[in-house]
Amino acid sequence: MTQRVATMSTEASPVIVKMKFRSGPLAVRAALAHIVSELQPMNWSKEDLGTVEIVLAEALNNIVEHAYTGEDVAGPIAIDCRAQTSALHVRIIDDGHPMPDEQPPELTEANLDMDLLDLPEGGFGWYLIRKLANDVEYRRENNQNVLDLHLALAASA
Repeated sequence: MTQRVATMSTEASPVIVKMKFRSGPLAVRAALAHIVSELQPMNWSKEDLGTVEIVLAEALNNIVEHAYTGEDVAGPIAIDCRAQTSALHVRIIDDGHPMPDEQPPELTEANLDMDLLDLPEGGFGWYLIRKLANDVEYRRENNQNVLDLHLALAASA
């Protein structure tokens, strides 16, 4: 089942949101809603909060679609978010299949020079993650995928 922990921030201590849940599209949607709700007190701009949601959605949906395939369709996902006034650090851990060559895809821009109806359905996730996050680090550790993300953010006036 889902484990949720959230603590409020002072200038010295971050807002911490920790969750564990079984992978699946509906579980990702619920996790995103919970995390965004818990991060509201950070007073980040709507644009920055939207960036956080996009980055997390892409990372979590990649786990659901690619890490847990075949017999392992509903494995565990753990998220640890630590938010301070000007930054968010996120660690996502799953037990799914590793990325090819244990490396995330390279940053390549998608070819958008085509009719809207001919655009591919996928292939934009890692591009968005890498463009929107300041630091992205993936590693395979103890038979788990570990993804660390850092986003620089600013409180709105």
